[in-house]
Amino acid sequence: MSNLVVFDFDGIHTADEVLNKLRALQKEYLIDLEDACVVERDANGKVHIKQAVNLTAIGAASGVTRGALLGALVGFLFLNPLAGMALGAAVGAGSGALAGSLVDYGIEDDFIRKLGETIPVESSALFILFKSFTEDKVLPEIEPYKPRVLKTSLSNADEEKLKAALGQAA
Repeated sequence: MSNLVVFDFDGIHTADEVLNKLRALQKEYLIDLEDACVVERDANGKVHIKQAVNLTAIGAASGVTRGALLGALVGFLFLNPLAGMALGAAVGAGSGALAGSLVDYGIEDDFIRKLGETIPVESSALFILFKSFTEDKVLPEIEPYKPRVLKTSLSNADEEKLKAALGQAA
C-alpha cells in the first residue's frame, strides 16, 4: 500500500532540494518513491506546480515511436515508407502528448492545487507518494530542512512517530 506525506518548508526552493535528496536515497534503495510533486508559492502568492513525472512528454515520445512504425507500414502499401513514417511520427507525437496530458498518475492534481493554495508565501511544499522507506536512514537526511507535516495518509500513531522523529511538537 502506498502512503502520502506532504511536507511544508520555509524557502521557495527547499522542497526541490529535499526531492533531489530523496531521489539519491532511492538509488540507495532506502525509499521507494512512486510519485512526487513540488509546489512553490512565490512572493506574489502565485502557486507553481512541478510534477516529477511529465506524462505529456512520455506520451509524445511513445506516440512518435508507434506513429513512425505504423506510418512506415502504411507507407509501404503506397510505396513511400519515408513519407508515411514522417507523417505517422507527427500524428503519433500529437496524439501521444494529448493522451499523456489527460492522464492523471499518482497524486491527484486537484488535491495538489487545493493544498498548494494553503502554504505561506515564499515557501514550498513536497508531496511524496511512497511504498516504503527506511526510517532511521531517511528521516535524518531531511531533518535539517525543518519540514512541517501538512497532510499524511499514515495512521495517527505513525504520524506522531514521524513528527517526533523530525523534532516537531505534535
